[in-house]
Amino acid sequence: MIALETLEEMFADIAARTPWDMSPPMLWGYFFTDPSTARLEAAAGALEIQGYRFVQVFAAEQDPGEEPCFFLHVEKEEVHSPQSLHQRNGELYAFASAHGLRTYDGMDVGPIQPA
Repeated sequence: MIALETLEEMFADIAARTPWDMSPPMLWGYFFTDPSTARLEAAAGALEIQGYRFVQVFAAEQDPGEEPCFFLHVEKEEVHSPQSLHQRNGELYAFASAHGLRTYDGMDVGPIQPA
């Protein structure tokens, strides 16, 4: 699980290295892994019901002979603090477990781009 201290460091790094104001909604990307694209696609549908937007399922880079692994990328426009993101991550770890996915692999963030 991603530790709260790691998220606090992430927010401090964003404040120090970017011009981003983290107080309005930002575009948060969330990632899951599994060897089955079917399981990831089913999970994407369940996440869409919860307000997440499906972005893509894509193959992970792998060495020859490794078992295939795929990523599911979903996104949501949200406001987070380290504490609220820690709670969201806990929910997504539980979601991955409940849906039989290999992992919840973490998140990324960026400003919302105009359409």
